[in-house]
Amino acid sequence: MTETPTDIGPGTREAAIAKASAYYDDGRFLTDLARRVAIRTESQIFEERKPDMDAYMVEMRQTLEPLGYTTEVFANPSPLAGPLLIAERIEDPDLKTVFTYGHGDVVRGQEDRWRDGLTPWEITVEGEKMYGRGTADNKGQHSINIAALAAVLETRGRLGFNSKILIETGEESGSPGLAEFAAAQKQRLASDVLIASDGPRLQPDRPTLFMGSRGSMVFDVTVDLRDGAHHSGNWGGLIANPALVLANALASVADKRGQIQIKEWRPSSLTNSIRMALADCEVDGGDDGPAVEPDWGEESLTPAERVFAWNSFEILAFTAGTPERPVNAIPPKANARCQLRFVVGTDVDDIVPALRRHFTAAGFPQVTVTQADRGVMQATRLDPDHPWVRWAATSLQQTTGKKPAILPNLGGSLPNDVFSEILGMPTLWVPHSYASCSQHAPDEHALLPIIQEGLQVMAGLFWDMAEDGTPT
Repeated sequence: MTETPTDIGPGTREAAIAKASAYYDDGRFLTDLARRVAIRTESQIFEERKPDMDAYMVEMRQTLEPLGYTTEVFANPSPLAGPLLIAERIEDPDLKTVFTYGHGDVVRGQEDRWRDGLTPWEITVEGEKMYGRGTADNKGQHSINIAALAAVLETRGRLGFNSKILIETGEESGSPGLAEFAAAQKQRLASDVLIASDGPRLQPDRPTLFMGSRGSMVFDVTVDLRDGAHHSGNWGGLIANPALVLANALASVADKRGQIQIKEWRPSSLTNSIRMALADCEVDGGDDGPAVEPDWGEESLTPAERVFAWNSFEILAFTAGTPERPVNAIPPKANARCQLRFVVGTDVDDIVPALRRHFTAAGFPQVTVTQADRGVMQATRLDPDHPWVRWAATSLQQTTGKKPAILPNLGGSLPNDVFSEILGMPTLWVPHSYASCSQHAPDEHALLPIIQEGLQVMAGLFWDMAEDGTPT
């Protein structure tokens, strides 16, 4: 059993929440996060950033070991991603074990595209916004959870449960090696429940709980008709234009309001319990976010059902010829990079074959479909009526006085299948960001009110883990 300090007396739930709040109020959260943001852990240029990945592991060890955690850093099984860290605080083998996850890597800094006065590697606070790469995704979020664990420890003198923490450094590149690592460390990582944070709240001022994520598959759709371009005056109307062929082919995948036309891509997993959970959920990206367009997406569904319980097809990029220097010629080739975000119930192995069959049946045999080399994020979810969901929702409401939004899964994608399928645990995600945080773009930021409330919510949640009433 881990030794705990003897000079810290017992406290209360309210005292733990107050300590978490004080960590924000006195500036310590900002100081700690600024140190982490300054470490340039851009996983998309992994080879260049290996020393930074190692530095982030050191930062995490120096944070967790004073809290009584034993830590170990592992090389990634994949040569395409940085190290992983396991931290453990085992107070009693008979207690419940909570598994917490975070990723220390970030997307490219894109320094030259940030607004004047901002840089990705330094925190800048303006009003209620705290700018910096990783403030929202994901350094800020796992920093909140670690601080909440510390607040419970300081108040109670112990957690009252066992804690295991996994920090990876490859999530923004598709988490290479994470599944293999989890399978190899399955016994060591075994836990009763995952409680972690990533992604946005449904609305900036409403605590949110989601239990999985939509899956994601990226693929290239190409029409390659000939070698070389040909003069559009001499050959226009005589030879097929691959861009027009591709545009028409893609237009057959979804109609004018984006409704998917491929029957294999239309899920059958929208259950009554999911509809009920989403009934009071209104998608809101905040003042800076786009407004929901009522005439876009599946007409029979609510906006919340469209993004959390349905599939969506997107064209991410479309090229033909040389867009930056167009000439009067019919291009030989056109290519589109496309994506399907999909929910549980979609046959992952049939996504690309179904698209190929569709193009052939629609009269586009010259269209080819190739799955991209980014891998696949699997779709996962936990039923909204699951006992762990009800327990967590009660805790969040007790802390905030607000009814939390309960989403069966995130609209985006996370490596949640590693935890739900390989490690076999229920998964609860409590996000501390909002939809307009620009996490993969210039000017990434977190909202200070969400940070403050996030610290309180997680301190209450971790406090409740040691109380009576947790699921068995």
